[in-house]
Amino acid sequence: MTHDGIFLARPEQVPDGIPLVVKDLFDTEGLTTTYGSIIFEHHVPTASAEAVRRLERAGYANAGKGNLHEFAYGITSQNPWFGTVPNPIAPGRTAGGSSGGCAAALAAGLVDAALGTDSGGSIRLPSACCGTVGFKPSFGLVPLDGCYALAPTFDHAGPMARTVPDCTAMLRALAPGFAPRALESLEEIEVGVAWTERADPLVRERVEAAAERFPRRRRLDLPLAAGIGPAFMGEVADVHRDLYATEHERYGDNVRTKVGRAIAQSDADRARGEAARERYREQMAEACAGVDLLLTPTQAYVAPPADSVEIDLRVTMIQFTLPFNALGWPALALPCGPAEMGLPASVQLVSPAGDDAVVLAAGERLEAAYSNSRR
Repeated sequence: MTHDGIFLARPEQVPDGIPLVVKDLFDTEGLTTTYGSIIFEHHVPTASAEAVRRLERAGYANAGKGNLHEFAYGITSQNPWFGTVPNPIAPGRTAGGSSGGCAAALAAGLVDAALGTDSGGSIRLPSACCGTVGFKPSFGLVPLDGCYALAPTFDHAGPMARTVPDCTAMLRALAPGFAPRALESLEEIEVGVAWTERADPLVRERVEAAAERFPRRRRLDLPLAAGIGPAFMGEVADVHRDLYATEHERYGDNVRTKVGRAIAQSDADRARGEAARERYREQMAEACAGVDLLLTPTQAYVAPPADSVEIDLRVTMIQFTLPFNALGWPALALPCGPAEMGLPASVQLVSPAGDDAVVLAAGERLEAAYSNSRR
Protein backbone atom coordinates (compact mmCIF):
# COMPACT_ATOMS: atom_id res chain seq x y z
CA MET A 1 0.00 0.00 0.00
CA THR A 2 1.03 3.59 -0.61
CA HIS A 3 0.28 6.17 2.07
CA ASP A 4 1.07 9.46 0.32
CA GLY A 5 -2.28 10.77 1.47
CA ILE A 6 -3.84 10.66 -2.00
CA PHE A 7 -3.52 7.05 -3.17
CA LEU A 8 -4.05 4.05 -0.90
CA ALA A 9 -3.09 1.38 -3.45
CA ARG A 10 -1.74 1.45 -6.99
CA PRO A 11 -1.41 -1.34 -9.56
CA GLU A 12 2.09 -2.50 -10.42
CA GLN A 13 1.44 -1.42 -13.98
CA VAL A 14 -1.32 0.92 -15.14
CA PRO A 15 -2.91 -0.32 -18.37
CA ASP A 16 -3.30 1.92 -21.38
CA GLY A 17 -6.28 4.24 -21.24
CA ILE A 18 -7.56 7.42 -19.63
CA PRO A 19 -5.92 7.57 -16.15
CA LEU A 20 -8.59 7.06 -13.51
CA VAL A 21 -8.54 7.16 -9.72
CA VAL A 22 -11.19 5.02 -8.02
CA LYS A 23 -12.37 5.98 -4.55
CA ASP A 24 -11.32 3.21 -2.20
CA LEU A 25 -14.95 2.52 -1.38
CA PHE A 26 -15.33 0.55 -4.64
CA ASP A 27 -14.10 -3.03 -4.91
CA THR A 28 -11.30 -3.51 -7.42
CA GLU A 29 -10.29 -6.99 -8.51
CA GLY A 30 -6.80 -7.88 -7.32
CA LEU A 31 -6.15 -4.45 -5.79
CA THR A 32 -6.38 -3.69 -2.07
CA THR A 33 -9.69 -2.10 -1.11
CA THR A 34 -9.86 -0.75 2.44
CA TYR A 35 -13.06 1.34 2.49
CA GLY A 36 -10.84 3.78 4.38
CA SER A 37 -10.72 1.45 7.41
CA ILE A 38 -7.85 -0.36 9.09
CA ILE A 39 -10.26 -3.27 9.55
CA PHE A 40 -9.99 -3.96 5.81
CA GLU A 41 -6.30 -3.10 5.39
CA HIS A 42 -5.56 -6.47 3.75
CA HIS A 43 -8.83 -6.89 1.85
CA VAL A 44 -8.28 -7.75 -1.83
CA PRO A 45 -11.55 -8.26 -3.74
CA THR A 46 -11.95 -11.01 -6.33
CA ALA A 47 -14.24 -8.87 -8.51
CA SER A 48 -14.55 -5.18 -9.30
CA ALA A 49 -17.59 -3.02 -8.67
CA GLU A 50 -19.93 -2.68 -11.63
CA ALA A 51 -19.20 1.05 -12.05
CA VAL A 52 -15.47 0.31 -12.22
CA ARG A 53 -16.01 -2.37 -14.84
CA ARG A 54 -18.13 -0.03 -16.96
CA LEU A 55 -15.43 2.64 -16.96
CA GLU A 56 -12.70 0.12 -17.80
CA ARG A 57 -14.74 -1.21 -20.72
CA ALA A 58 -15.04 2.38 -21.96
CA GLY A 59 -11.27 2.89 -22.02
CA TYR A 60 -10.50 4.22 -18.55
CA ALA A 61 -7.49 2.74 -16.76
CA ASN A 62 -7.41 2.39 -12.98
CA ALA A 63 -4.29 4.23 -11.85
CA GLY A 64 -4.97 3.79 -8.13
CA LYS A 65 -7.36 3.85 -5.22
CA GLY A 66 -8.16 7.24 -3.75
CA ASN A 67 -7.90 7.92 -0.03
CA LEU A 68 -11.10 8.92 1.75
CA HIS A 69 -12.70 9.67 5.06
CA GLU A 70 -13.03 6.40 6.99
CA PHE A 71 -16.03 4.44 5.66
CA ALA A 72 -16.91 7.61 3.68
CA TYR A 73 -18.53 9.02 6.84
CA GLY A 74 -16.99 12.50 6.89
CA ILE A 75 -16.26 15.65 4.94
CA THR A 76 -12.54 16.33 5.56
CA SER A 77 -10.74 13.12 4.50
CA GLN A 78 -8.77 13.23 7.75
CA ASN A 79 -8.08 9.50 7.84
CA PRO A 80 -6.50 8.30 11.12
CA TRP A 81 -5.08 5.16 9.48
CA PHE A 82 -3.88 6.28 6.07
CA GLY A 83 -3.21 9.98 6.50
CA THR A 84 -5.09 13.19 5.78
CA VAL A 85 -5.60 13.88 2.09
CA PRO A 86 -3.60 17.00 1.10
CA ASN A 87 -5.09 19.79 -0.98
CA PRO A 88 -2.70 20.31 -3.92
CA ILE A 89 -3.97 23.81 -4.74
CA ALA A 90 -4.17 25.03 -1.15
CA PRO A 91 -1.55 23.55 1.20
CA GLY A 92 -2.76 23.61 4.78
CA ARG A 93 -6.40 23.49 3.69
CA THR A 94 -8.74 20.49 3.63
CA ALA A 95 -9.24 18.62 0.38
CA GLY A 96 -12.82 17.98 1.47
CA GLY A 97 -14.48 14.62 1.74
CA SER A 98 -15.28 11.97 1.68
CA SER A 99 -13.96 11.58 -1.90
CA GLY A 100 -10.94 13.71 -1.03
CA GLY A 101 -8.29 11.53 -2.67
CA CYS A 102 -10.18 11.65 -5.95
CA ALA A 103 -10.35 15.46 -6.06
CA ALA A 104 -6.75 15.80 -4.89
CA ALA A 105 -5.47 13.43 -7.60
CA LEU A 106 -7.31 15.49 -10.22
CA ALA A 107 -6.09 18.81 -8.84
CA ALA A 108 -2.51 17.52 -8.77
CA GLY A 109 -2.72 16.37 -12.39
CA LEU A 110 -2.06 12.74 -11.44
CA VAL A 111 -5.16 11.44 -13.28
CA ASP A 112 -7.72 12.74 -15.75
CA ALA A 113 -10.84 11.16 -14.26
CA ALA A 114 -12.16 9.95 -10.92
CA LEU A 115 -14.98 7.76 -9.66
CA GLY A 116 -16.44 8.98 -6.38
CA THR A 117 -19.46 8.57 -4.14
CA ASP A 118 -21.72 11.17 -2.61
CA SER A 119 -24.09 10.61 0.33
CA GLY A 120 -24.27 14.16 1.68
CA GLY A 121 -21.87 16.06 -0.57
CA SER A 122 -18.89 13.71 -0.85
CA ILE A 123 -18.30 14.31 -4.57
CA ARG A 124 -19.20 18.00 -4.60
CA LEU A 125 -17.44 19.19 -1.43
CA PRO A 126 -13.95 17.93 -2.35
CA SER A 127 -14.50 19.27 -5.86
CA ALA A 128 -15.27 22.66 -4.32
CA CYS A 129 -12.25 22.56 -2.02
CA CYS A 130 -9.81 21.47 -4.75
CA GLY A 131 -11.14 23.62 -7.59
CA THR A 132 -12.30 20.67 -9.69
CA VAL A 133 -15.63 19.46 -11.10
CA GLY A 134 -17.88 16.80 -9.61
CA PHE A 135 -21.29 15.45 -10.57
CA LYS A 136 -23.76 13.59 -8.36
CA PRO A 137 -26.23 11.93 -10.75
CA SER A 138 -29.87 11.17 -10.07
CA PHE A 139 -30.33 8.49 -7.44
CA GLY A 140 -29.88 5.03 -8.91
CA LEU A 141 -28.57 6.14 -12.31
CA VAL A 142 -25.08 4.78 -11.64
CA PRO A 143 -24.93 1.32 -9.99
CA LEU A 144 -23.47 0.91 -6.51
CA ASP A 145 -22.97 -2.86 -6.69
CA GLY A 146 -19.58 -3.63 -5.15
CA CYS A 147 -19.40 -0.33 -3.27
CA TYR A 148 -19.45 -0.17 0.55
CA ALA A 149 -22.68 1.53 1.62
CA LEU A 150 -22.94 4.49 3.95
CA ALA A 151 -26.66 5.39 3.93
CA PRO A 152 -28.14 3.42 1.01
CA THR A 153 -31.04 5.68 0.01
CA PHE A 154 -28.76 8.74 0.17
CA ASP A 155 -25.77 7.12 -1.61
CA HIS A 156 -24.86 8.04 -5.19
CA ALA A 157 -21.89 7.14 -7.40
CA GLY A 158 -20.66 9.61 -9.96
CA PRO A 159 -17.88 11.17 -12.04
CA MET A 160 -15.25 13.71 -11.03
CA ALA A 161 -12.92 15.48 -13.46
CA ARG A 162 -11.32 18.81 -14.28
CA THR A 163 -14.01 19.83 -16.79
CA VAL A 164 -17.74 19.34 -17.19
CA PRO A 165 -17.42 17.64 -20.62
CA ASP A 166 -15.12 15.08 -19.03
CA CYS A 167 -17.79 14.35 -16.41
CA THR A 168 -20.38 14.04 -19.17
CA ALA A 169 -18.18 11.56 -21.05
CA MET A 170 -17.76 9.50 -17.89
CA LEU A 171 -21.49 9.46 -17.24
CA ARG A 172 -22.10 8.08 -20.72
CA ALA A 173 -19.91 5.14 -19.76
CA LEU A 174 -21.38 4.77 -16.27
CA ALA A 175 -25.03 4.99 -17.33
CA PRO A 176 -25.64 3.30 -20.70
CA GLY A 177 -28.53 5.01 -22.41
CA PHE A 178 -27.77 8.41 -20.91
CA ALA A 179 -28.26 10.98 -23.68
CA PRO A 180 -26.40 14.29 -23.31
CA ARG A 181 -28.27 17.45 -24.22
CA ALA A 182 -26.88 20.42 -26.09
CA LEU A 183 -27.78 24.00 -25.21
CA GLU A 184 -27.31 26.70 -27.81
CA SER A 185 -27.58 29.39 -25.15
CA LEU A 186 -28.12 29.77 -21.42
CA GLU A 187 -31.28 31.70 -22.36
CA GLU A 188 -32.99 28.37 -23.00
CA ILE A 189 -33.45 27.57 -19.32
CA GLU A 190 -35.23 29.20 -16.40
CA VAL A 191 -33.02 29.34 -13.31
CA GLY A 192 -33.91 29.66 -9.65
CA VAL A 193 -31.16 31.18 -7.46
CA ALA A 194 -31.04 30.32 -3.76
CA TRP A 195 -28.99 30.35 -0.55
CA THR A 196 -26.33 32.83 -1.71
CA GLU A 197 -27.11 35.05 1.30
CA ARG A 198 -25.86 32.22 3.54
CA ALA A 199 -22.38 32.23 1.98
CA ASP A 200 -19.26 34.21 2.89
CA PRO A 201 -19.05 37.57 1.06
CA LEU A 202 -16.68 36.67 -1.78
CA VAL A 203 -18.19 33.21 -2.28
CA ARG A 204 -21.58 34.90 -2.52
CA GLU A 205 -20.22 37.43 -5.00
CA ARG A 206 -18.77 34.71 -7.25
CA VAL A 207 -21.88 32.55 -7.18
CA GLU A 208 -24.17 35.49 -7.89
CA ALA A 209 -21.89 36.49 -10.78
CA ALA A 210 -22.36 32.97 -12.14
CA ALA A 211 -26.11 33.38 -11.83
CA GLU A 212 -25.97 36.60 -13.83
CA ARG A 213 -24.80 34.62 -16.85
CA PHE A 214 -28.31 33.10 -17.02
CA PRO A 215 -30.63 35.73 -18.54
CA ARG A 216 -33.80 34.02 -17.25
CA ARG A 217 -33.35 33.84 -13.51
CA ARG A 218 -35.23 34.61 -10.34
CA ARG A 219 -34.65 34.33 -6.62
CA LEU A 220 -36.22 31.39 -4.81
CA ASP A 221 -36.84 31.10 -1.09
CA LEU A 222 -35.86 27.46 -0.63
CA PRO A 223 -35.92 25.60 2.67
CA LEU A 224 -32.86 23.70 3.82
CA ALA A 225 -33.22 20.02 4.70
CA ALA A 226 -34.00 20.46 8.38
CA GLY A 227 -34.70 17.46 10.55
CA ILE A 228 -33.67 14.66 8.17
CA GLY A 229 -30.41 13.77 9.94
CA PRO A 230 -31.97 10.96 11.99
CA ALA A 231 -33.14 9.26 8.78
CA PHE A 232 -29.58 9.31 7.47
CA MET A 233 -28.22 8.08 10.79
CA GLY A 234 -30.71 5.24 10.88
CA GLU A 235 -29.37 3.92 7.59
CA VAL A 236 -25.78 4.26 8.80
CA ALA A 237 -26.76 2.24 11.87
CA ASP A 238 -28.21 -0.52 9.69
CA VAL A 239 -24.98 -0.74 7.68
CA HIS A 240 -22.58 -0.73 10.63
CA ARG A 241 -24.45 -2.37 13.50
CA ASP A 242 -22.94 -5.85 13.17
CA LEU A 243 -19.38 -4.74 12.36
CA TYR A 244 -19.40 -2.09 15.06
CA ALA A 245 -20.52 -4.63 17.66
CA THR A 246 -17.30 -6.61 17.26
CA GLU A 247 -14.82 -4.06 15.85
CA HIS A 248 -15.75 -0.70 17.41
CA GLU A 249 -12.27 -0.32 18.94
CA ARG A 250 -10.81 -0.40 15.43
CA TYR A 251 -12.90 2.53 14.24
CA GLY A 252 -11.17 5.93 14.35
CA ASP A 253 -12.38 8.37 16.99
CA ASN A 254 -14.26 10.61 14.56
CA VAL A 255 -16.27 7.87 12.85
CA ARG A 256 -16.66 5.79 16.02
CA THR A 257 -18.40 8.76 17.63
CA LYS A 258 -20.80 9.26 14.72
CA VAL A 259 -21.58 5.57 14.22
CA GLY A 260 -22.10 5.12 17.96
CA ARG A 261 -24.59 7.98 17.98
CA ALA A 262 -26.37 6.52 14.97
CA ILE A 263 -26.75 3.10 16.56
CA ALA A 264 -27.89 4.61 19.87
CA GLN A 265 -30.67 6.79 18.45
CA SER A 266 -34.25 5.71 19.02
CA ASP A 267 -36.67 4.30 16.47
CA ALA A 268 -38.90 7.28 17.17
CA ASP A 269 -36.12 9.71 16.22
CA ARG A 270 -35.54 7.83 12.99
CA ALA A 271 -39.25 7.88 12.17
CA ARG A 272 -39.35 11.65 12.72
CA GLY A 273 -36.37 12.04 10.38
CA GLU A 274 -38.04 9.97 7.69
CA ALA A 275 -41.24 12.01 8.01
CA ALA A 276 -39.22 15.22 7.72
CA ARG A 277 -37.64 13.87 4.54
CA GLU A 278 -41.05 13.23 3.01
CA ARG A 279 -42.21 16.73 3.89
CA TYR A 280 -39.02 18.14 2.38
CA ARG A 281 -39.68 16.35 -0.91
CA GLU A 282 -43.10 17.99 -1.07
CA GLN A 283 -41.77 21.42 -0.09
CA MET A 284 -39.02 21.40 -2.70
CA ALA A 285 -41.25 20.14 -5.49
CA GLU A 286 -43.60 23.04 -4.81
CA ALA A 287 -40.85 25.65 -4.32
CA CYS A 288 -39.03 24.69 -7.54
CA ALA A 289 -42.08 24.51 -9.79
CA GLY A 290 -41.55 26.49 -12.98
CA VAL A 291 -37.75 26.47 -13.05
CA ASP A 292 -35.52 24.15 -15.06
CA LEU A 293 -32.43 24.57 -12.90
CA LEU A 294 -31.41 25.60 -9.40
CA LEU A 295 -28.22 27.56 -8.81
CA THR A 296 -26.72 27.71 -5.33
CA PRO A 297 -23.31 27.82 -3.67
CA THR A 298 -21.79 24.35 -3.33
CA GLN A 299 -20.56 25.32 0.12
CA ALA A 300 -20.73 28.53 2.11
CA TYR A 301 -16.99 29.11 2.33
CA VAL A 302 -13.69 28.17 0.74
CA ALA A 303 -11.71 25.12 1.86
CA PRO A 304 -11.34 25.24 5.67
CA PRO A 305 -8.00 24.64 7.41
CA ALA A 306 -6.77 21.05 7.22
CA ASP A 307 -6.75 20.71 11.01
CA SER A 308 -10.40 21.73 11.42
CA VAL A 309 -12.54 19.52 13.67
CA GLU A 310 -14.75 17.65 11.22
CA ILE A 311 -17.75 17.24 13.50
CA ASP A 312 -17.77 21.02 14.09
CA LEU A 313 -17.85 21.69 10.32
CA ARG A 314 -20.47 19.17 9.26
CA VAL A 315 -23.69 21.15 9.60
CA THR A 316 -22.52 24.24 7.73
CA MET A 317 -20.41 22.43 5.14
CA ILE A 318 -23.17 20.08 3.94
CA GLN A 319 -26.09 22.48 4.26
CA PHE A 320 -26.33 23.08 0.48
CA THR A 321 -25.38 19.57 -0.66
CA LEU A 322 -27.25 17.16 1.63
CA PRO A 323 -30.68 18.41 0.42
CA PHE A 324 -30.12 16.85 -2.98
CA ASN A 325 -29.09 13.50 -1.52
CA ALA A 326 -32.33 13.52 0.44
CA LEU A 327 -34.19 14.24 -2.80
CA GLY A 328 -32.07 12.13 -5.17
CA TRP A 329 -31.72 15.06 -7.60
CA PRO A 330 -28.68 15.47 -9.90
CA ALA A 331 -26.22 18.14 -8.76
CA LEU A 332 -23.03 19.49 -10.32
CA ALA A 333 -20.25 21.43 -8.58
CA LEU A 334 -17.85 23.55 -10.63
CA PRO A 335 -15.41 26.34 -9.77
CA CYS A 336 -16.60 29.89 -10.37
CA GLY A 337 -13.61 32.08 -9.53
CA PRO A 338 -11.40 33.08 -6.60
CA ALA A 339 -13.03 34.01 -3.31
CA GLU A 340 -11.68 34.49 0.23
CA MET A 341 -7.85 34.16 0.41
CA GLY A 342 -7.80 33.62 -3.34
CA LEU A 343 -9.22 30.11 -2.96
CA PRO A 344 -11.87 28.86 -5.37
CA ALA A 345 -15.57 29.33 -4.88
CA SER A 346 -17.86 26.66 -6.30
CA VAL A 347 -21.31 26.95 -7.81
CA GLN A 348 -23.85 24.13 -7.66
CA LEU A 349 -26.33 23.45 -10.48
CA VAL A 350 -29.29 21.17 -9.74
CA SER A 351 -32.39 19.85 -11.49
CA PRO A 352 -35.16 17.45 -10.47
CA ALA A 353 -34.45 13.73 -10.63
CA GLY A 354 -33.97 12.46 -14.16
CA ASP A 355 -32.86 15.80 -15.61
CA ASP A 356 -29.13 14.98 -15.46
CA ALA A 357 -28.66 16.08 -19.08
CA VAL A 358 -30.01 19.56 -18.29
CA VAL A 359 -27.58 20.01 -15.39
CA LEU A 360 -24.55 18.90 -17.39
CA ALA A 361 -25.52 20.91 -20.48
CA ALA A 362 -25.93 24.07 -18.40
CA GLY A 363 -22.65 23.33 -16.64
CA GLU A 364 -20.83 22.98 -19.95
CA ARG A 365 -22.22 26.29 -21.20
CA LEU A 366 -21.35 28.07 -17.95
CA GLU A 367 -17.84 26.63 -17.93
CA ALA A 368 -17.37 27.67 -21.56
CA ALA A 369 -18.51 31.19 -20.71
CA TYR A 370 -15.80 31.40 -18.05
CA SER A 371 -13.18 30.13 -20.50
CA ASN A 372 -14.23 32.66 -23.14
CA SER A 373 -14.15 35.56 -20.66
CA ARG A 374 -10.54 34.73 -19.73
CA ARG A 375 -9.30 34.86 -23.32
